[in-house]
Amino acid sequence: MTITDRHQIIIQKLQEKGRVDIQELSEELQVSGVTIRKDLKLLEEKNLLFRTKGGGSINNPYAIERTINEKEFINADQKKKIAKAALTLIRQNDSIIIGSGTTVFELAHALHPSKHITVITPALRVALELCDRPNVDILQIGGLIHHSSASAAGAFGERLLEEISCGLLFLGVDGIEPEFGLTITNLAEASLDKKMIQVAQQVVVLADSTKFGRRGIGRICGLDQVDYIITDSGAPAESIRQLEEKGVKTIIAD
Repeated sequence: MTITDRHQIIIQKLQEKGRVDIQELSEELQVSGVTIRKDLKLLEEKNLLFRTKGGGSINNPYAIERTINEKEFINADQKKKIAKAALTLIRQNDSIIIGSGTTVFELAHALHPSKHITVITPALRVALELCDRPNVDILQIGGLIHHSSASAAGAFGERLLEEISCGLLFLGVDGIEPEFGLTITNLAEASLDKKMIQVAQQVVVLADSTKFGRRGIGRICGLDQVDYIITDSGAPAESIRQLEEKGVKTIIAD
């Protein structure tokens, strides 16, 4: 089999599945993993794929940082459904953290508790959304406000979190990969997210299906630290299977 033949097969598999695996290609094409890696490198140089850990993808796996105003209108219906599903996890007289991002903001928008609840948040939009709710006390996490997310991050906020604990953390992310874990496009916010995970009894990730198979610059944690992921019906079945194998409870919002 010539190099041209291999490349045609790789491109065909990419068009069919959206991604390829080095080990699978090596076995099917009866060449070494080194050869497949060179093939993927050449195809990437021709802008025909994006190399990923252990393979290649037809889509760019790296998330780019967008402003909260841009994100607000992306998959808006799915985010509302995800937020509605997340409400069922909140108990009365609970304390929760709501992180930054447009999906977790929809949770704040939908939150109208009949009994007292304390919400801890670094996100200005979340605090403003909840400030007139009669049964909601708000603890605002302070620090340097990032323009892209309208959310605080940094050492000030992390020191505040050392003094508290809470029941649930609702976390927004930019990327979910079964092996690499959760990621975000802002390093400072990734550091704050790690601290929020430490003070929460349970971690709930709210993420629409476009976040699967993507990766931001800042790693938050592995999936062993996640209790729930709430997403929409567009999430890849294989990713859901891998999450459940790792012990993550997956809720599909419909």
